[in-house]
Amino acid sequence: MHKSAYVVALLVAVLVRWLVSLHKYSGAGRPPMFGDYEAQRHWMEITYHLPPQQWYFNGINNNLSYWGLDYPPLTAYHSWLCGAIAHKINPSWVALKESHGHESYAHKLFMRYTVLVADVAIFFPAVILFFVQQKLHIQERIKLSLVVLLYPGFLLIDHGHFQYNCVSLGLALFGVVWISHGFHLWGSVCFCLALNYKQMELYHALPFFCYLLGWCLQKWTRIPHLFKIATVVLTTFTACWLPFLGSKENLFQVLHRVFPLARGLYEDKVANVWCSLAVLIKLKQMFTVDQLVLICLLTTVLFLLPSSLHLLCVPNDRNFRIALVNSSLVFFLFSFHVHEKSILLPALAISLLVHENPFWCVWFYFISTFSMLPLFIKDDLIVAAFATTAVHALVCGTCLSLSFGNSDQPWERIKTVMMKLSMVGALCLTVANLCLTPPPRYPDLFPVLVSIYSCAHFVLFLIVFHCLQFQFQSKKNEIKKVQ
Repeated sequence: MHKSAYVVALLVAVLVRWLVSLHKYSGAGRPPMFGDYEAQRHWMEITYHLPPQQWYFNGINNNLSYWGLDYPPLTAYHSWLCGAIAHKINPSWVALKESHGHESYAHKLFMRYTVLVADVAIFFPAVILFFVQQKLHIQERIKLSLVVLLYPGFLLIDHGHFQYNCVSLGLALFGVVWISHGFHLWGSVCFCLALNYKQMELYHALPFFCYLLGWCLQKWTRIPHLFKIATVVLTTFTACWLPFLGSKENLFQVLHRVFPLARGLYEDKVANVWCSLAVLIKLKQMFTVDQLVLICLLTTVLFLLPSSLHLLCVPNDRNFRIALVNSSLVFFLFSFHVHEKSILLPALAISLLVHENPFWCVWFYFISTFSMLPLFIKDDLIVAAFATTAVHALVCGTCLSLSFGNSDQPWERIKTVMMKLSMVGALCLTVANLCLTPPPRYPDLFPVLVSIYSCAHFVLFLIVFHCLQFQFQSKKNEIKKVQ
């Protein structure tokens, strides 16, 4: 009976993904650059037809100004695999230099299925395995898995807008699962693979580092284990980067493409501190790119220190999971060149706490989805966004223990009122974005208001989860077995 319920829940998650995939994708019918859908298709074209040494270089057959590859090698290998399959089905889909902007129903179906297969093969098992290890009743596991799998951000960005975040997020989650079980080496391999798939996984890197280092430093007898972890990390990186290690030129070009400092402080109207401050302080005009990079680096490191040092000193499973939230939120709010879609990284970390802190997690789910509203409007995904948000709200209300105003404690009533007012404000801004015409002098007024409003919430969440982490300083290490 329980196995059947699990299967039904997973099929529901697949069905909702399929329904979202029926909508438009990024850049549909918008030449000359189209959008992220075309970027992924173009990478399949480039990686399939050219040798690895040419993937990241500008050349006759690879114009980097047209969606040049700018993700780490594991993304390139995945693109090659998809490109090889596409070539077998229909060579015109990835024809070198002749397939730019290719759009057809059959190709859209193929591209959608590549995301769905990756999601089901990597992200689904990681979510299920995480909740299995929580030692909950199977009904609770099913409910929590459904809450995470139906989070609108994961659905709308990968299966609507079009990306493969499910791969890197799934690998990172596998890393959390193995490390929490005491399998530090396997966890390190999985996280290294996640980082080599998308460089944004740096948002989660410091908690992994501090937890493993702190655990090893607790006893002198664990020092050899630290060297084992270092060896595994170096071996995994070497295997991923092997085709590009033949020369310094190749290596530095890949790094240059993966970390493009020339792109600017942030992407579009993102809900972080720098974009919000830009309303009052024109940072891009006041400082050079190099100065902005240094400011972002110092600010990010400064706000990372409390959570990271605490985890280093008290390396237990719960602090590890909360530190993942704090680290990813700090990176999103203060680091250089942030995309609005990067909020999925804090969302993954938040999902690890949904059983213990459902109130804050559900509130974060709602606001993080709302923060991407301008992107959904741009991609004609607003109907899908409304539908998935409504479905997720229903699932959260059914599957989680949420108390809205039922507690006698004043703080519980206050935060419930805050959440309700927050949602009302988000709905008002949504209506304004969809129905009102901004003043000619401020054409981006409503997207900017969405960013500032969301950013204020993310700062609040950052404070709350820092308080939660420091509230559990005395909790003992829960890991007993290490392999």
